[in-house]
Formats: sequence, structure tokens, C-alpha cells
Amino acid sequence: MIADPAYRTGYFGKWHLGDEFLPQHGFEEWVSIEDSFKTAQHHRKTPGQSDYTKFLLAKGFKPDMQNGKSFSLKFPTTLPFELSKPKFLETKACEFLERHRNEPFVLFVAFFEPHPPYNGPFNNEHPLDAVSLDASIDNLFSDEMPLRYRLRQEYYRNQHPTAAQYREVKQKYLGLIHEIDRSIGTILAKLDDLDLRDRTITAVTSDHGDMMSAHGMLGKQLMFEQSATVPYFVRVPGESPRRCAQPVSHIDFVPTILDLLGKPAHDQCAGKSRAGLIRGETSSADFVFVEWAPTKPDLALEKSSLAGKQEIENCLRESTRAIVSPDGWKLCLRDKDKNELYNLRDDPNEARNLYYAGSHRDVASELAAQIHRWQAQVGDSTRV
Repeated sequence: MIADPAYRTGYFGKWHLGDEFLPQHGFEEWVSIEDSFKTAQHHRKTPGQSDYTKFLLAKGFKPDMQNGKSFSLKFPTTLPFELSKPKFLETKACEFLERHRNEPFVLFVAFFEPHPPYNGPFNNEHPLDAVSLDASIDNLFSDEMPLRYRLRQEYYRNQHPTAAQYREVKQKYLGLIHEIDRSIGTILAKLDDLDLRDRTITAVTSDHGDMMSAHGMLGKQLMFEQSATVPYFVRVPGESPRRCAQPVSHIDFVPTILDLLGKPAHDQCAGKSRAGLIRGETSSADFVFVEWAPTKPDLALEKSSLAGKQEIENCLRESTRAIVSPDGWKLCLRDKDKNELYNLRDDPNEARNLYYAGSHRDVASELAAQIHRWQAQVGDSTRV
């Protein structure tokens, strides 16, 4: 982000793109909440103390990590809401709005929650008997599914073998959703109190979802709808509430916000503005592209009954390029693992991988061509 002198800029919360302790990329005000960052290249932690850690120290809490300077991810989840990360960020955000109420501003508030460890001050906010589980919880993958997916399913089924255990985890997950909802509500109320509602564009979104019992798994890192689909709410002054029925790619987020601000998109932006949809304009639905790149070693690396060590290490290095078509077809192509094809309209639970059935080769071929055209357009050289 290049600093724009017309705006006061702030980034508060989880950064996850490098060192969190110093303001980065044009942000004038900065509030950090994580004590360390594990670099993608070396898997080493850069030590430091976040603003949230300093807040807890000032409250008299003693760090629970061996270095005597940091708090674990679990420790804040045991605290009451008034001392939680969401409340801390909420307070900082409201103070920012107070300071800059008479100036144009851009403020990011990046909550850590809802994120493992699934625990927090509102664990019992939702009655356990009212917590529903995903319809695909008992789906057992066949050998036509990607090995990496089967490894993750094996791992989570070993960790949570019963529906009751998944229900308890989801109850706490919903409590974390409630926690950030409270803080978001307070920030929105602050905009109202400062008479900024009619002059402020507000967006609420996320970087990923959570399987939360779907296919017997938790977490992210998968192309299933529960993991890849995210909330996307945008409030624009003068626009009536409306729901966009067509799928939209998150890669369009930046050019859309820039367009709403009257700014041109940077050349780096691979997506395009969807501001017209927010304004109620109609347009034809487009393909949505999703990608996955290899990351740190997976939970399933050490032990598995499904494959040997070398085969496991190979599949954990897989890359995926996926596409969702306007008519509900979804194709996932991989370089080091098996592919997937689903008809989301007929099979919303993604229970039947049709790629190897042989009955929809024309669909798979056309969608693969669309993926390859997209890769050429954005300069993606990964061969899938």
C-alpha cells in the first residue's frame, strides 16, 4: 500500500505477511497483536512483543511462554471479553475514529478470531443442543480424492472421532464469531455516534472459512466451499441493502474498494471492480478463480496409514488452481495430486468427485481451458 496524503491510514490486528512489530506499507498508525511470525522461508520465529502483549503486561499478567516475554495463543482465550484481542482492537479502532473524525481515513481492523485454539469468553453463548453439524460429516473419502485431503480427514477423525466432539468444538467456534460480532457492532456504533455513517464505506470480510465438521474435518487449506467461501458485506452511503446472488472472487476486493473511493486500481490488481454490483447494476456472472500454494509442513506429515513418507511429502507440496463457473460447476486442478470436479447445484455438499467418472469430460476440458487462460493472463506459471 502506497501512502496517500489525502487519507490518514491505520492497520490494527493480525498482519501475517511478515514482521508485525513495525508499521508497514504506508500505514501511519499500527497496532499489533501477535508476538511472533514464522517466516515462510525458514520457519523461524522473529521475536518481539506486540502491542497486545504490552497491554497484558500493563494489566499485571505474566507471560506463559518459556522465553518469559510472550504469551501463547491459548492464554488470551482464557481471559474475559474485556481483556480479549477483539476488545483490545475495538478500543484502538474507536480511538482512531475519534482522532480522525474530521479527516478522510482508511482503517483496517484484522481480528485473529475465529481461529484455533477454539476457545473464548462466549463458549456457552449458543446452547449445545442447538448447534448443528454439516450434512457431510460422515463422508469418507475414496482413493479418487486428493491424498492431502485424505490425510487431513484421517487426522481430524482421529482427533474428533464422534459427532459430540465436533459439536463441542463448533459451539466454541460460534462463541468466537459472537465475540468479534460484538466488537464489530461497537465500531459501527462509533461511526454512528461520530456522524460518520453517511461518509464512510464499511466492509466486513475474511481471508478463509472453516470446515467445522464438513467431511469430518476442521480448519482451512481446502477447496471445499466451507473453507474457500468467505463473508463479504459492504455498506456504502446512499445505497440500499441488497444481496448479490452471483459468486464474486475475493481478488476483486481491492479494485472494488478503490473504485468506491474514486481511485484507480494499481497495475498489480489481477481482479476487477465490482462496485457496479454494490450500486445495484446488473452484469453477467463471471468465473471465480481460487488457488492454493504449498505451505509449512502439514499436520498429517508424521504418521499415516494411507501412504508412505515420500508420497506424503510429495502431495503436501501440491498446488491447486480451481474455478467455479456461473452455472455451478467447480473444477480443481493439481500439479502433484488428484483433481476434482463437482456440480454444486446438484451436489452442494461436494460429496461426489465427478472428475474420474468420465461422464463430464467436456465440462472438465472447458473449465481447464478457462483456468489456463486465467493463468496466462495473470502470469501464473504453475503447471496444473
